[in-house]
Amino acid sequence: MATVKCPTCSRLIEWRPDFPYRPFCSERCKMVDLGAWLAEERRIPGPAATTDFPEDAGDDARETQDGR
Repeated sequence: MATVKCPTCSRLIEWRPDFPYRPFCSERCKMVDLGAWLAEERRIPGPAATTDFPEDAGDDARETQDGR
C-alpha cells in the first residue's frame, strides 16, 4: 500500500480503500478541513460566480404566459 500525507496535519497514513477518513488521518483533520472551506479560507481558483439575479425575472415570465 502507498503512504500519503494528511492534507491537514501532514501525518503519514497508509492509503487503504477501507480507511474511513481518507485522505485525512482522522475525523478531526477532516472536520478542520471542512471548517476551512466553510470559512472561505480555501477556494477553487477561477472567476467569481455571479449571484446577481433580476428581482422581477419570475414576474416577467408569468406575465408572458398569462397574457397580462
